[in-house]
Amino acid sequence: MKILLTNDDGIYSKGIYSAYEELSKIGDVVVVAPIMEQSAVGHSITISTPLRIYEVNRKDKFFGYGVQGTPADCVKLAFYDILTTKPDIVVSGINHGANLASNVIYSGTVSAATEAALQGVRAFAVSLASVAYNDFSVAAEFTRKFAELFVKNDINNNIIFNINVPPLSKSEIKGWRYTIQGKSKYLDTFEKRVDPRGNTYFWLTGERITVEHGEDCDDFWVSKGYVSVTPIKYDLTDYDIFNKLKGTEVEI
Repeated sequence: MKILLTNDDGIYSKGIYSAYEELSKIGDVVVVAPIMEQSAVGHSITISTPLRIYEVNRKDKFFGYGVQGTPADCVKLAFYDILTTKPDIVVSGINHGANLASNVIYSGTVSAATEAALQGVRAFAVSLASVAYNDFSVAAEFTRKFAELFVKNDINNNIIFNINVPPLSKSEIKGWRYTIQGKSKYLDTFEKRVDPRGNTYFWLTGERITVEHGEDCDDFWVSKGYVSVTPIKYDLTDYDIFNKLKGTEVEI
């Protein structure tokens, strides 16, 4: 099995290395990831500056290709320049911090998997649902197991799975559940500050609020100690509204 591994935390992050070690047990892993952290860049791509690629060593041996660009850039470059054939699957992660509910919109981790789906290759994204917790072993093991399950199932290439693993030990994890995207979001605030030169700048802060916390939601199950696996897709069309409005057009 040929696996493309990417992320948004950067090629030097602990999460991507943990995923690499586990995925290498089941396939040929090629790493193409941002050279620097690209968290919350969404599905942005680089069009106004050159994309540079660097060979990166970790633990005294070749690890992968670092790209001076976004996660979506990494997948595009991998498909059109670095890889000789398309991979069987693309894995994005392991992200350090949750990608639950509305965070999915902003996530570079999820967007890398989405770009793979746009290119016609099945993909999933994995996040460790805490920025304070630093043990990726459980998340990495689940990544490997899900990859094995993923390739055996006939799943539409347009579907991306967004996975969030609770910050718990293996014995504390209660299992995993297929979930829907929750409705939690952040109440954004901008803290106004002044730098040493007297210039004003702003720092984004915020408080997470729960709009809906149903029993099918990703954030609900993660809070209960389960791994959440949410199928998502990049087609943003509201087909219910479309079908209601279709045929009601008037001449201009």
